[in-house]
Amino acid sequence: MNIPWLKSGEALKEELIEIRRQLHQYPELGYEEERTGAMIAKILKDIGLEVTTGVAKTGVVALLRGKAPGKTIALRADMDALPLQEESTASYRSKVSGKMHACGHDAHMTYVIGAAKLLKKYQSRLKGNVKFIFQPAEESTGGAKPMIEEGVLDNPKVEAILGGHVWPDTPGGSVEVVKGPVMASTGQLYLEIHGKGGHAARPHENIDPILIGQEILQRLQSLTSRGMDPLENLVISICSFQAGETYNVMPDKALLKGTFRTLNNELRLALPEKIENIVKNVTDYYGADYSLKITHLYPATINNEEFTEFAQGVAEELLGKERVLEGKKPSMAGEDFAFYLERIPGTFLRIGNYDEEKNLVYNLHNPHFDIDENRLGMVAALYAKTAMDFLEG
Repeated sequence: MNIPWLKSGEALKEELIEIRRQLHQYPELGYEEERTGAMIAKILKDIGLEVTTGVAKTGVVALLRGKAPGKTIALRADMDALPLQEESTASYRSKVSGKMHACGHDAHMTYVIGAAKLLKKYQSRLKGNVKFIFQPAEESTGGAKPMIEEGVLDNPKVEAILGGHVWPDTPGGSVEVVKGPVMASTGQLYLEIHGKGGHAARPHENIDPILIGQEILQRLQSLTSRGMDPLENLVISICSFQAGETYNVMPDKALLKGTFRTLNNELRLALPEKIENIVKNVTDYYGADYSLKITHLYPATINNEEFTEFAQGVAEELLGKERVLEGKKPSMAGEDFAFYLERIPGTFLRIGNYDEEKNLVYNLHNPHFDIDENRLGMVAALYAKTAMDFLEG
């Protein structure tokens, strides 16, 4: 007998809405997800899963063992909220001042909880194991890496992983799949230029860090347009330039902060040297000194093509081909799901959320952002069916 996944997911609708609203009303920032983790752990224990808490400080991992031995697949959700004040009149709006689930992580957790409930219901037909990973701190330093270091992909060994993100410009009720790179690597640069301050009327006696900074900024932009293959995706954005305090005094120093992003992990590793060459050449020319700190955050998120094709087929079977879109355009935002994909096959889905009639038109990280609660059961069913079909394959 075929499992009625969508009908089973729809039967969980009211329960999942209540779970999502509880998560939404009490948002917690990265590595602070104590209440969130406790709530998730209780739900999963109550349905009979093996639950481990305190993974990477606040993460939760649950295991469902099938009635027959086999492979293991993981379903992952991120847990953390953002330091935003929610601007909403909804009854379920955030009750925590200055904190909000504005990136849909409350929905992501609910999808995976729903999938756990569905798979537990059909445990007797499960050949293998499913791990449910609830990961802290995606928005900050990235909780995926420490979870992996603490063995989340071992015991039993995970052979594939599925994750997803509500996507603000993909139509609601649809799912978008992207083969290959889906999200960019992320890195930070922090540059302090040490010049020589003095009176603005005597610039020849000074070493102007503002002039030096703007020249470095321009050269960094020329790196993206002239120093790289135009077919490569590369973004270098200087988003903060701080120098001086008054109108007639050249400052001693300037501080530039920015980000660099690419879809090519080899280029990602080569960028720091290229950036520092520009900084050194310009500061040497003007006789200034500098201190430069470059930090790699996340690698590019690159979906495994074979697993993505498999997941696409599952989605088309469940939802119909017309509701499964093939995404051609990666995002230059970052996502620490990349660390899982560096180690095992998997895919990161885009869950459609755009719906003008429901006023679901706001971007991620916007204080008005919300999700379509009526789709929670649908996505839970998709996750559950993907896991079941993988284990049967």
